[in-house]
Amino acid sequence: MITARQLAETLEISERTVYRDIQLLIDTGLPIEGEAGVGYMLKSGADIPPIMFTSEELLAIQLGLKMVKGWTDKALAIAAEQARVKIEAVLPERLKQTRMQHTVLIPEYYIESISAQHSIVIREAIANKCGLNMVYERADTTQSTRMVIPLGLVHWGKTWTLVAWCFMRNDYREFRLDRIQGLTCISSDHLPHLPAENNEISLEAYVAQLKL
Repeated sequence: MITARQLAETLEISERTVYRDIQLLIDTGLPIEGEAGVGYMLKSGADIPPIMFTSEELLAIQLGLKMVKGWTDKALAIAAEQARVKIEAVLPERLKQTRMQHTVLIPEYYIESISAQHSIVIREAIANKCGLNMVYERADTTQSTRMVIPLGLVHWGKTWTLVAWCFMRNDYREFRLDRIQGLTCISSDHLPHLPAENNEISLEAYVAQLKL
């Protein structure tokens, strides 16, 4: 048993906050016994998050991790597998294998593709706020060289696209990763200056533009 005062002192919050949060946990199904002025404890044998998954929730998580492993790049595939191991480490044995787990398959051939390699370069460029020099092949097979500011990656079910600011078009553009023939990062110091009205380009601004 632990009192609200002990919790408040440990967490450096008020006792009133403890009472409110404990009630919220009880309302969401956490098996807590006790009351204000006495103290609180978990019921014997209780599972705590992230153990309290339903079968459908576990299936959703497993499917999501499989999709990351199959349809992103090697770096994210490794991260997905590490996340799966961590989740399974805290699950009771009866929940580690759901009956549906092996009936939902995601092919993993994509992570060996050139597009997946481009994905790693693009994500690193976005994280480091760098630009990209890109050789791009259009639908009619003609090629052009573009200098862009990468903003985000979008998955459309069959293909990934790069959302970027294109200096050639002086506007936002989307580029299919499977049509990128070459890709190199460039320092932001070597990018052309943007017109004054376009200094605040971002993925959010692009999405807002689509909603107009």
